[in-house]
Amino acid sequence: MDQPVLPDYAGGCISNIVPALLDGVMPSGEAPGSWMPEAALQADQVILLVLDGLGWEQLEERRHLTPTLSSMVGGPITSVSPSTTATALTSIATGLTPGEHGVVGYRVAVDHDVLNVLRWSTPLLGDARRKLDPTEFQPHAAFLGQRPRIVTKAEFVSSGFSGAHLADVRFRGYRTTSVLCHELRLAVNEGEPFVYAYYDGIDKVSHEYGLRDHFDAEVAYADRLVAEIMSFLPRGAALVITADHGQVDVGDNTIALHPDVMAHVSFQSGEGRFRWLHARPGRARHLAEAVAAHHGDTGWVRTRDQTIDEGWWGPKMSDAARHRLGDVALLARDPVSYIDEADTGPYELVGRHGSLTSAEMYVPLLVGAVE
Repeated sequence: MDQPVLPDYAGGCISNIVPALLDGVMPSGEAPGSWMPEAALQADQVILLVLDGLGWEQLEERRHLTPTLSSMVGGPITSVSPSTTATALTSIATGLTPGEHGVVGYRVAVDHDVLNVLRWSTPLLGDARRKLDPTEFQPHAAFLGQRPRIVTKAEFVSSGFSGAHLADVRFRGYRTTSVLCHELRLAVNEGEPFVYAYYDGIDKVSHEYGLRDHFDAEVAYADRLVAEIMSFLPRGAALVITADHGQVDVGDNTIALHPDVMAHVSFQSGEGRFRWLHARPGRARHLAEAVAAHHGDTGWVRTRDQTIDEGWWGPKMSDAARHRLGDVALLARDPVSYIDEADTGPYELVGRHGSLTSAEMYVPLLVGAVE
């Protein structure tokens, strides 16, 4: 790929799904157009199910494993920048671009500390909920303020990240997929007009096993989950499927930043395929030159201002969002990941995402309706 795939904020983008379903228009005031199947817009009841980590390209390669998803109408739309869960789920829930809601990554710079948005913790603060109120960090209402029923994993209900992107909704938690299905059945039987549901199995399997046989098994299972939900939808209801991002199988192709680069770096934020490098005072230009010289062969290099000017964050950019960006962005173009010793987890990630390649940026928008 010569250039990054940029989000289609004016059209088929995950940030426009909820406004289209709840209001019938996008934030621009325009109709959804060709990217949103008419069956979803005309349905009496809608379940919006996010299958975390199911990219369009990965789905296309596994059509033989997904008879239910393959029978649905729709096609690919884009994720947001970066193609990471924290940013993408916030854009789905709020209907806003990252430049507006300010959750501009998985690990976000806050002063000289780094907030892990999914864990809502920083190295200096630990649990950051007291010092960084999630509802102040991301103050915009979810789901246009309509307070729909949300079916998500029980352990997420009280998390800081849920406070940031799902404040003031009506939660129903689940711990098994049978309960997920049961809660959705209850919701439609009780006449809920719109329900949002979240399933993270595909993303989890990708991270631990890559895009191989374990991933195939999980995608096939997710297709059976979709079939189960479709089986109890009443007449006039629709199931809308999307995802937050796709995946890249990186394996052990990890790259340590060159010493000439690190000489200019104060700290890093972001993640393995979308690193933000924060320059030491007065060294931003030298940092950008060093990154391009040593890592331009495997990734895209942009300054903060270039990402803003090129529209990576949407047409509007709040001051808070701007201040959370680094000085230089290094995005993986090849199937590699850039190492930051401060960015660790319980195991080495095999499948990754975050960059702006087509494998990560294109996600499905599919609709199954009961007539």
